[in-house]
Formats: sequence, C-alpha cells, structure tokens
Amino acid sequence: MEQKILAATLYLKDGVPVKGPDDLTPAGDLNFLAKVYNDGGIDKIFVFDLSNDDQEHEKNIHVIRELNRLIEIPTCGGGNVNRLEDIKKLLYAGCKQVLINGSKSYCFALVDEASSRFGHEKILVSVKNIDFVFKHKEVIKEKIHEMLVMEPKMLDSIENLTDTQYVALCEKNDLEHMLNILQREHSRGIYGSFLNDVEINAMELKSTLSAHGIKMDNFEPALKWNDFKLNAHGLIPVIAQDYRTGKVLMLAYMNEEAFNKTITTGKMTYYSRSRKELWMKGATSGNIQYVKVLTADCDKDTILAKVSQVGVACHTGQYSCFHNEIVHKEYIERNPLKVFEDEYAIIHDRKIHPKEGSYTNYLFDKGLDKILKKVGEEATEIVIAAKNPDAEEIKYEAADFLYHLMVLMVEKGLTWEDITGELSQR
Repeated sequence: MEQKILAATLYLKDGVPVKGPDDLTPAGDLNFLAKVYNDGGIDKIFVFDLSNDDQEHEKNIHVIRELNRLIEIPTCGGGNVNRLEDIKKLLYAGCKQVLINGSKSYCFALVDEASSRFGHEKILVSVKNIDFVFKHKEVIKEKIHEMLVMEPKMLDSIENLTDTQYVALCEKNDLEHMLNILQREHSRGIYGSFLNDVEINAMELKSTLSAHGIKMDNFEPALKWNDFKLNAHGLIPVIAQDYRTGKVLMLAYMNEEAFNKTITTGKMTYYSRSRKELWMKGATSGNIQYVKVLTADCDKDTILAKVSQVGVACHTGQYSCFHNEIVHKEYIERNPLKVFEDEYAIIHDRKIHPKEGSYTNYLFDKGLDKILKKVGEEATEIVIAAKNPDAEEIKYEAADFLYHLMVLMVEKGLTWEDITGELSQR
C-alpha cells in the first residue's frame, strides 16, 4: 500500500501568505510557516499564486523560490498558470509539480504541451465537477499524474471513472471524515484549512491514522523501550544535535512516556528529574525541537537525537548548552562542508562590512562583470592545469576557482545549501 499524505495550502498575495483567495488577511510569517510545515509532519505544500498582474506574479514566483530554499518537502505551484512559461517558472523556482486549473478553457491544450515538455509526473489538474472527469478521463489517464479534487461529494464517482490518483479536500478535522477519504483505493491524501493551522500536530494525526490502518509517513521505531539499558532511575540520557550543522545542543533524559510521546508527536519530549514531570522542549518558550533521526549507541544506553531546532536550545539564550569553553587547542578545520561554510561566511561578511584593501571587496566593487571574468579565467586555469602530469597544480587552481565561485554566489544571493540541495535532487 502506498503512503498517504497530508498537504498544506499556502496562498500568496503580493508576496505575502494570506488565508485564502476569498480572505486576503495575512496568514503569518512565511519563514515560520515553512519551518512548521517542513518539520512538523506535513508531506506536501500546494502554493497558490493569487497575483493580478505580471509584476505581482514575478514577486510571488520569487517568494516561491525562497520557500523552496527553506524546506525539504515537495511543493506544487498553481493559481496563475496560464501558459507554458508559467509552468517553467514554477519548476525552475523549485516546485516539484505544477497545478493547472481544470475549469479553464485552455486547460487540456496546456496539459498536453506541458506533459510532453516536462513529463506527466509533474502535471496536476484541479477538478471541481464530475463532468470534467467523465469527458476527459482518457486524457487524464495519459497526461496527468494526479488530481486535486476540490469537491468531496465527487469521490464515489471519481473512483468509478478513473484510477488516476487524487488529493481531496477534507472539510473538517474529523477522524471519520478523514478515514472516509483516505481509505479509498485511489486516494493519495487530503488537504484542508485545518491542516494549515500551525497548532495542529501533523505527526500525531498521522500516528492516529496509522492506528486505523492508513499507511502514513510517521515514525515506527525499530527499537522499543524495553530494548534500552536504563540508568538506576529508569531513565536514558539523550544528546540532542542540530541535524544540519552537527552542533551538539543539549543533554536531557527520557522515561518511557517521554520516549513514546516523542515518537508519536515528532517533537522532542523529555523527563525533568527536578520537577519529576514530562516536558516538551519549547512548550513554553517556542524553542521546539522537531525530530529528524533517533539512534541508539552500541550499548543501547544513550540516544542521539538529530533535531531541527527552532530558536535556541539553552535556557540562557545561547544556541547550544555547550558554550562554556574549558580548553581549546588551535587546529586546522578539514571538514569540507565546514570549510566551505566558513569561507562563504567570510566572503558574505566582506560584502556587508567592507574592509579596506580586501581583494574580495575589490571584486564586489568592480561588479558582476569582473567577478564573471575571474570565474571564467580560473575555470580555464583548471583546464590548463589538468594537462600537467602533477595533480597538485589542479588543487591550487580548483581552490582559486571555488573562492571566486563563492564570491559569485554571494553576489547572486546563493548559498551552499542551495547548491547542495540541487545536487541532492539529481
């Protein structure tokens, strides 16, 4: 059985998230919404561009690009898709799929063109009435990967007409209503306004749905509580680590209830030895730790939790609890990612805080054409060096090239996360 999904919807008006096409009230900070959806258990985001003109359309496309830089879950762009160029812009902005409005007269001409150009797996169509499906079921089967069903009353008829998968509107946060949709053979998942609420715990909801036989992307632990070796107080120490940087954040303890709560909710929950009670990290401060990976050591007496940290981990306001340096021996950093990030940070700082006599600032002052000229020259130097039997020369020229490439990246607003994110998807 294929996993079902919970999808959130984002509506953009003039570059700002709003509550919906009929309610342009601001819906909150985009970065915060992206963080909650990405880490809290939402599987996919439908992003709707509500623009009225080309200028606003470009602004919303830019925001969608920024959104896709922030998150790891897939997005499907839609709302103002009228031509092939709009589809290309959304895909280039990082959307995995594009949603075409099935009520528009040009829908299937655009579907045919887009499916041939980009592949049918990238094309979705929104559906509001059953006549649409009845009249076009052959085209839907051949050219469309998935449907977004905006009228739940159609589901019985859709199941009889086509085996194309769909994500359906779920109008209320009601378990029976959700199960009625998700248990259908061709149902791929649900979306609805209640899934946009940042207060809903999507991981906990998925655990409930799993308990009712729906296959979801939720945590199913390979180790049970009885597999761990506990300390004298029946607890196990847990080391929390930032899943992106590897930075150690804090040490706390779990009892069985805290462990099970962590698995169910996807949020790090600990046991306070002083207060003798459970505490979900960030419950009062907002500094939640979303679970990415839990692993046990060789003796199964310690848990390492790789987490996505909201805000800071330490009650003192420091990002990590481990900030009191005891001894420090200078060393040369050789971790490739850390070297790249540190060098990039220096270049970025030079752009913001120019330093007299800095070669980096000389490049920024001369502008993009000068930077591009140097990137081209250094690339050529690598080619020349590669003809030399001594590989050492390539090392030096490659380092020069990467430095100038990072200057270009800073100039154009790209980060190493953008680059590695793109590489990881290939």
